[in-house]
Amino acid sequence: MQNKETMSEKKFSKKHEWVSVDGDVATVGITKHATEMLGDIVFVEVPEIGKAIEQNNQAAVVESTKAASDVYSPISGEVIEGNKLIVDDPSSVNSDPEGASWFFKIKIKDSSELDNLMTKSDYDKFTAENPN
Repeated sequence: MQNKETMSEKKFSKKHEWVSVDGDVATVGITKHATEMLGDIVFVEVPEIGKAIEQNNQAAVVESTKAASDVYSPISGEVIEGNKLIVDDPSSVNSDPEGASWFFKIKIKDSSELDNLMTKSDYDKFTAENPN
């Protein structure tokens, strides 16, 4: 296992998920923009360990006082961990959506899928042009 690689710059999807990569493992969560649109988060469901997920398919569920929403996986892979913290304390997603309140980690199936995602500056531009 390579410890020399540091966590990469986050990449973002048009469905308001982020992904950061460390070796062959991707951590996936929802963006701050998504939490602002959702409001107070009251329920989170993360995928089961071992579940195979295809890029852009539903992987998790988040519910707020305003709406329920699916969380999609920006890349394909096999779930290796779900974040128990956010299941036990869903409101933590509101306070740290792009940090400790990630949703799941997957073993990456095809790292070239990352090329289809946006950088932070591209995502910021996208959300400014598409506020909803």
